[in-house]
Amino acid sequence: MFRDRIEAGLQLAEKLRKYQGHQGVILAVPKGGVPVAYAVAKELGFPLEVILTKKIGHPMNKEYAIGAVSLTDEFIIPHEGVSSEYIASEIETIRKKLKEMYQRFMGDKKPENLGGKTVIVVDDGIATGNTLLATVNMLKKQEPSKIVIAVPVASINAVRKLSKVVDDVVAVLVPEVFHGVGAFYEDFEPVTNEEVIYYLERLSKEMKQTG
Repeated sequence: MFRDRIEAGLQLAEKLRKYQGHQGVILAVPKGGVPVAYAVAKELGFPLEVILTKKIGHPMNKEYAIGAVSLTDEFIIPHEGVSSEYIASEIETIRKKLKEMYQRFMGDKKPENLGGKTVIVVDDGIATGNTLLATVNMLKKQEPSKIVIAVPVASINAVRKLSKVVDDVVAVLVPEVFHGVGAFYEDFEPVTNEEVIYYLERLSKEMKQTG
């Protein structure tokens, strides 16, 4: 059980020490992953960014993912009866929202070049891993040297699933019985946009002071 996301991030950072000498980048899954990733990035001395991806839902069932979109890329699983016009329209709509979100969180900062780097994707926990699968497929196109998924808590199934597609899955807790991520935190209040900006700006200031 973690007190909050910061404590969870500090415990996670200890498990990630083996990557400290690498040329690394921490990518936080907003919004809940940002405080966790802040603690990890501060401990390891890595730059921190938000990774913005959103699933494309099936036209008949928006909850069912048929792909995902990032700021610069997309990953689509062809489905019968889903037109290319629908896909193109969804990509355009989603990307517009993602750009607005990136602008809000990162301002005019250009995204890090991930080529040849150890990329550590951090969230506050993983239940199924399905959304991260699409994210990983898009990250691979940027040719990082390693992709690591790092979380305070994950289900056994999610770890198994993601271990097949990334170089390493690091979790502080992989419980036998998993009732959802929030069950492992005393404080699991939703993270606000303001908190996301606070942690990103705070790390940037702290890095400048130590650098």
